[in-house]
Amino acid sequence: MPALWIAHVTVTDEEAYGKYAKLAGPAIEKHGGYFIARAARFVQLEGKERPRNVVARFPSVEAAVECYNSPDYQEALSHARDASERELMVVETTE
Repeated sequence: MPALWIAHVTVTDEEAYGKYAKLAGPAIEKHGGYFIARAARFVQLEGKERPRNVVARFPSVEAAVECYNSPDYQEALSHARDASERELMVVETTE
């Protein structure tokens, strides 16, 4: 079943996070993921608001987790760790 990779992000260092974004996109695409929402308009109804919200669709939960653990994505993530506050989850979809 397909899965959604959902990230809620507050960027604290634009320059370093830009390096993350440049590397993360290709890593996600390499694992069959593609963006369906990225830093678009949103309405926070509950919980902590994060100004950047990203949703990518993957062929499966396993593909999304494999992407996260891949050397390519981990290299990208090394730029985001000290440049942002973030939550990331993978959720299986019914379609």
